[in-house]
Amino acid sequence: MNEVQRINLDDYVQTGEGGQALSYTRKDGSSMAKLFLKSYGAEDAKRAFLISKAVYEAGIPSPRPIRYVTDGERFGGEYELIAGKRSFTRIISEEPEQLEPLTRKFATLARELHSTPANTEVFPEMTAVIRPWIEKSECISEPFRQRLLERLETMPSPKTCLHGDLHIGNIITNGTKDYWIDLGDFAWGAPEWDFSMNYFIAFSMSPERTDHLFHLDPPTLMRHWSILIREYYGFETDEQQRAYEQHLLPFVALKLMFNFSKRYAGKGQPSPQLEALANAFLDGKALGLRV
Repeated sequence: MNEVQRINLDDYVQTGEGGQALSYTRKDGSSMAKLFLKSYGAEDAKRAFLISKAVYEAGIPSPRPIRYVTDGERFGGEYELIAGKRSFTRIISEEPEQLEPLTRKFATLARELHSTPANTEVFPEMTAVIRPWIEKSECISEPFRQRLLERLETMPSPKTCLHGDLHIGNIITNGTKDYWIDLGDFAWGAPEWDFSMNYFIAFSMSPERTDHLFHLDPPTLMRHWSILIREYYGFETDEQQRAYEQHLLPFVALKLMFNFSKRYAGKGQPSPQLEALANAFLDGKALGLRV
């Protein structure tokens, strides 16, 4: 299962697209394959598969990993297909009245995950996951890289579980059981790392991209964010929520550039717009710029 196996995409149908990978369902309905973009190296894809395997073996509710695969150009993993599954975002897009109850459920599941002690001998610290991508990325200019790395050193690291790419599109349900998916960045550390991309998705991602990835528009995602963060932390006032969002901004900057570095690995083109946005976040400024 740990050595790469070749698959024939003629046996699959593309059924999903994320920020860094495409998903393919086997025509016989037995499994699904997730193949990363070509910019995502074979060793990084293997590491993500093995992390997902370790998460499943640790008892975190998730589809069973089957094998590490390639189509000859891209690499990824093949997983158990959960019959009748829908993502929380798909349900909300089709049944808008489910926004609040599913967001509250999502907050409860995230709190349970973040309360779980991590096996630090198996899973990496989140800052250790982010650091090499920031260090080697050709998409980040100097001296901005040094500013990111210096800030990364100041981040807290409690030894509890993190999803690594936590958002409401990365949890699915068959109506009976809920499963976390896309677990290749699973790690341990501060829950702010998980909430950073929820904030970015709601406040800084373009309407076209939120519709493409999550089937939801920014106003809906902003409502989702407010319900989520208040339910998770027990906030009762706007002031409490705003203070937390201010605290979160440096995490958003680092996670944004980490994800950008992975998606555009090898292209060697710094993005002035993204760097300006990340710099503003590091300075504690919540801009309305959408990218």
